[in-house]
Amino acid sequence: MAVFVIAEPCVAVKDAACVEVCPVDCIYEGADKYYINPDECIECGACEPECPVDAIFDADSVPAEWAQFTGIERAFFSDKEATEAQVKAIMDSLDPTNRPNDRRRSDVHH
Repeated sequence: MAVFVIAEPCVAVKDAACVEVCPVDCIYEGADKYYINPDECIECGACEPECPVDAIFDADSVPAEWAQFTGIERAFFSDKEATEAQVKAIMDSLDPTNRPNDRRRSDVHH
């Protein structure tokens, strides 16, 4: 499998730069992160360098601490509700103060 996966750094950030460069529109917006449809990804890699938080990895290169996101990515397209609940739990466990691009940070004014 050489498709791409969006891992934990995207959670609560959701910068859409990857969506804008995807030539096949295989990146979908979820409540708390973006998801790459593994059945639609053409493995071009255009999204990877565009991610400002380095959240996109080739599925074979996802760091061990984020390995679960390979399954999360696929699950989103078969059971969106359960996947969104799982990602929300992950998001709720993250401290936004140590994540400069986290949209939940109270010191960021939009």
